[in-house]
Amino acid sequence: MSAQQLSDLIRFARRNSPFYEELYASLPSGADRLADLPVIDQKRFWEANTFPGSRVLTGPLSEATVFKTGGTTGAPKLSAYTRDEWRTFVTSFGQGLVDAGLRPGHRVADLFYAGELYASFLFILDSLAHAPVDNVRLPVGGGAPLDSAVPTLRDLSAQVVAGTPTTLCRLAEHLAAGGDRLESVELLLFGGEALFDDQRRLLATAFPRAEARSVGYASVDAGLLGRPVPGPDARVHRAFTPYSVVEILDDTTGEPVTEPGRPGRVVVTSLFRRLMPIIRYPAGDRAEWTGTGPGHFRILGRAEEGVRVGPVSLHTDDAQDAVAAADTAGRVVGMQLVVRRWDGRDGLVLRLATAPGDAGDGLDTLAKAVVAELEAARPLYPQSTAAGFVHPLSVEWARHRDLAVNPRSGKLVRVLDERPTA
Repeated sequence: MSAQQLSDLIRFARRNSPFYEELYASLPSGADRLADLPVIDQKRFWEANTFPGSRVLTGPLSEATVFKTGGTTGAPKLSAYTRDEWRTFVTSFGQGLVDAGLRPGHRVADLFYAGELYASFLFILDSLAHAPVDNVRLPVGGGAPLDSAVPTLRDLSAQVVAGTPTTLCRLAEHLAAGGDRLESVELLLFGGEALFDDQRRLLATAFPRAEARSVGYASVDAGLLGRPVPGPDARVHRAFTPYSVVEILDDTTGEPVTEPGRPGRVVVTSLFRRLMPIIRYPAGDRAEWTGTGPGHFRILGRAEEGVRVGPVSLHTDDAQDAVAAADTAGRVVGMQLVVRRWDGRDGLVLRLATAPGDAGDGLDTLAKAVVAELEAARPLYPQSTAAGFVHPLSVEWARHRDLAVNPRSGKLVRVLDERPTA
């Protein structure tokens, strides 16, 4: 299916989807610009998109593939694609793989996750099959035991490994722990979560010849979001024109941001999906226009990835910046925020992972430096500690394999809330 005119999509959704009919009920019949339309309230969207009986779908669910989404945060939800829509999805994304560094003849190991209605493994495999350059696809899977995955990668001389940063780091830690490296790998394609500098250091120990690049920016609920832009910043992408429209909206006013360098939340409209229309749908991320090329934007992180500890709100970026400032020797290769509650108060634990072979000398000093940096950046936390509202910040040392991951997607759980719910 080719991309459709926005005005046609809006009319089609209003006419055939009870959800959009209700959402646009107060709008004039001729409303045909994005600025005329409200941004979707995700809670209402997913409440209406229950299976069976979805009020979002524009027709019966008689020919489609159904996937789960939202597995990292919140309850998994279902997203449907017709055969033609899926073909457009993977063909367009496959074209972007060339921008990510895919070259003719590359042997690519797919280490994304499959099963339980999860899309990423099949999505990457199909995107590779529809890429405009020949390639050899190795469907290893993210759930494969590392003891068997490593020989497969070595025996087949894999040149590209694709997976979530967490999966790639677990593979790297497994190799490094045995004093091993994969010299044949020249490209690491990551997706599904951000890749931080501490993780790059770990990857470099196991894949010394490999460059880490974004595989592309997409999600099974929002669809196509951004194709990689070659260059030093893997966070920079550009819209999949003409198949999707990306907007960056001001956090306060909701108005479209047009100038470079001004952060806002990402909202996407998919111009090729009709069974389950996606029109001004919040992608869950923040970004900014770069001004370096038409439609180029930089992903800044998850819009709501943070935690509330007593009266204190912290973002994962706050902790990441504190670790980067304190860890001048580059010993930390992974981080997780763990929230616990005991003795009637909340407490925040920074679970920090070190690389295999790190003897542990001086970690107490490093932990104190990290806590000092974070408290300086968020003084409300030590103030709340002094007032008896929360427990003092603490650090828990671990290996990367000890960090909790989502069992279905394999993504690192950046915030782990261990507080009792009852």
